[in-house]
Amino acid sequence: MYNVLLISLGAILGANARYGITSIAQQKLGTGFPYGTLTINVLGSLALGLFMAGPWKTSPSMKAASLFVAVGFCGGFTTFSSYAFDSIALFERGQWLLAGANILSNNVLSLAAVLAGVALGRMF
Repeated sequence: MYNVLLISLGAILGANARYGITSIAQQKLGTGFPYGTLTINVLGSLALGLFMAGPWKTSPSMKAASLFVAVGFCGGFTTFSSYAFDSIALFERGQWLLAGANILSNNVLSLAAVLAGVALGRMF
């Protein structure tokens, strides 16, 4: 039950952080390109890579932190479904170049962020 509560609290915070970042990105950068979703996917990938490769992965005392951050927060924070929806919306509006840029940037930057997170995690 304790693990479920940790995951749930992390998910609540992650979802609210996602909403806040998306709102700020739309206010500052406009709605022509899904910058908020891109930022969230990259940051979430970095955090997940860091927590899945760091010493807390195997440390019994850090298991709770890993559940809170990796499963809860990142699960509530990352927005793959939003990324997919944003990509289709751009295609439907005939914005092929932006749709391609969205798909390419989310995939390449998020994969690079996971690698960076793993590298950082292994340094600890």
